[in-house]
Amino acid sequence: MTVRLTRRTALAAAAATLAAPRLAFAAPVEIEVHYAMPAVYKDVMDRLAADAMAAHPDIKVSYRQASASYDDGAQLVLREAVTGRQPDLSFQGLNRLRVIAERGLATDLAPLLAAEGDAGKLGYTQELLGLGKAGGVQAGLAFATSNPIVFVNADLFRRAGLDPDRKLTTWNEIIEASGKISALGGGVHGSYYRWQGDWIYSALLFGFGGRMMDEAEREIGFAGPEGRASLTVLDRLVKEGGMPALSGEAGAQAFAAGRVGMYFWSTAFLRQAQRSLGGNFQLATWEFPLGDRARGRLPTGGAAGMVLAKDPVKRQAAYRFLRHCTSPEGTAVMVKGTGYVPVNQLAADDPRHLGDFYRENPLFMTGVRQMPIMVPWYAFPGSNGVRISSVITDNVSRVVEQKAGVDAALADMARDVTRLLPRA
Repeated sequence: MTVRLTRRTALAAAAATLAAPRLAFAAPVEIEVHYAMPAVYKDVMDRLAADAMAAHPDIKVSYRQASASYDDGAQLVLREAVTGRQPDLSFQGLNRLRVIAERGLATDLAPLLAAEGDAGKLGYTQELLGLGKAGGVQAGLAFATSNPIVFVNADLFRRAGLDPDRKLTTWNEIIEASGKISALGGGVHGSYYRWQGDWIYSALLFGFGGRMMDEAEREIGFAGPEGRASLTVLDRLVKEGGMPALSGEAGAQAFAAGRVGMYFWSTAFLRQAQRSLGGNFQLATWEFPLGDRARGRLPTGGAAGMVLAKDPVKRQAAYRFLRHCTSPEGTAVMVKGTGYVPVNQLAADDPRHLGDFYRENPLFMTGVRQMPIMVPWYAFPGSNGVRISSVITDNVSRVVEQKAGVDAALADMARDVTRLLPRA
């Protein structure tokens, strides 16, 4: 998946006329919209709804209570669908599109896009459209995409005698620097890897060239040397780098307070980090270290909008709002308000949308530079995806909390995930 930051004159000139279909409804149509992670998305979603309703007064956007996480959001929609109470539009984690689509809940957006003409001229490249495909259909449109990066406290680096302008690119360098920063004492930690969740674990695994499952989806793919190398990095960060076993939010707060040298997490945290620092220290961002530079890849985090409405009129209204959210204008709002990378090619190409923004905000370019090595956020087959994520997190936690060795945790993780997969 790539985004080219070169201006395409012809496409950029057409962008203003392609923001969304403009057919008017005979009477205002209200749609119920659901999303997750309000700490990241709320301001952006409020702005998008206000802009959409101003441009399309025949549509009223009403938000349901946001879910705390993508997994919570998926479980909510699956429960509500049993009684037909699912929202008209739901923004789901990219790894949960599969289970929702395979339940037959998602509207295939391909015919709706085709009715507008060439999707490429709307800014939807084949790579971007591919992120929303699941269950054999165009189950959604990518709304926000991210990759993992390193957030760096430049002040702590200098205090430890390290140069924050020299990017560290290997895990050995990272672990050594983490140990030096932790040696400062006084409640300072060299690093915090936010290990909770299968996505951030897969960042290590994919970075070593590994896979969650084999290509045929018959065998676990993380039980071999790449999986062991991934857990070993976390084990060494604790033992040699002084990494604390904090909860995810506690780790983020410790970084914002200036007590953590390196914080490994999603680009989606960037705007939130800038707001929470309050001038505590100079922030830098680095590319995520790859365990295998030749084979290493990074998982695509983020969300896609899925039209779940059964009523034809609400379905069309929900699609129009989704098109607004993923248009060049909507994408620019999303990127500037979060730290996610673009989901619309026109937004990246046209300086009116993001070209100038990236030049003026170089910290946001780190995630963009990694886009050529982004691969889809893996979705396990079957209906136990959320439980599998919990199994992975639980076993990674055992390593970080030093309650189990790498080999024991990896063996348990492989065994328990295998039990939750569909039987052939």
